[in-house]
Amino acid sequence: MTERTIKQIIPALETSDGAGVRIKRSLGQSQAVRMDPFLMLDEFGSDQAADYIAGFPAHPHRGFETVTYMIEGHMLHEDHLGNRGNLKNGGVQWMTAGRGVIHSEMPQQEAGMMRGFQLWLNLPAAEKMKPAGYRDIQAEEIPRVDLEGSAIKLIAGTLELDGQSHQGAVSGGNTRPVYLDIELAAHGELTLPLEAELNAMAYLYEGSAKLAGEALRTSAASLLSEGDRLTLQGGPEGARLVLVAGKPIGEPIVQYGPFVMNSREEIEQALEDYRDGRLTA
Repeated sequence: MTERTIKQIIPALETSDGAGVRIKRSLGQSQAVRMDPFLMLDEFGSDQAADYIAGFPAHPHRGFETVTYMIEGHMLHEDHLGNRGNLKNGGVQWMTAGRGVIHSEMPQQEAGMMRGFQLWLNLPAAEKMKPAGYRDIQAEEIPRVDLEGSAIKLIAGTLELDGQSHQGAVSGGNTRPVYLDIELAAHGELTLPLEAELNAMAYLYEGSAKLAGEALRTSAASLLSEGDRLTLQGGPEGARLVLVAGKPIGEPIVQYGPFVMNSREEIEQALEDYRDGRLTA
């Protein structure tokens, strides 16, 4: 077996999005900073209402998927079709924009901590114009595996451990996404298998940890080398991190804000469709 190591570190940059929500963006801080098939990773976390209260009013998307993982807080999702979903502590919304969706994400709290991640997952050309779809996944629907003081929440993908196959809340798809929230015990060690053909990254958001003996940087996307397993070690206070992996698509990417297609002509069509009210038709 070949151990994965850290090959590139992308520190998250503080910025704002929506109506002024403060975020930290690693993947996607520029269009050159991506990891196929992932386009963007935002971390949000604050107990100051001014940092999040304005939320993300109605806005369009086409050509990719968004995965919102709410660690703490309460957010209401709504779209142009009348779909509504309440995202609370530990819950996930997996939205396929497909050919088009207009939606909003608005806080349902006026005080307290709001913390989580939003990940953008590209779609292959053959799926970019499929109908929009949603999965609202409650915290209790996300499988959890406990291992010698450490714990793994399986948001997406399949994990083979000790001869047992553990299935995440979401599985399958052409990009075979893996999305794990890992809690490491103090000084705990965890070795996980990971398919060699998947691109992978780790993002430390609490405590301290090492990957293959090298310290992970907090609030940074640590892109990993090729390999079929990875080894994590928790620091003195333990750690929490997300591990994200997926099969690369290997197609051209042309992005204009919330539209991600394969050519400039397709972007121009998306803009025209949005302007003329046909984006979601």
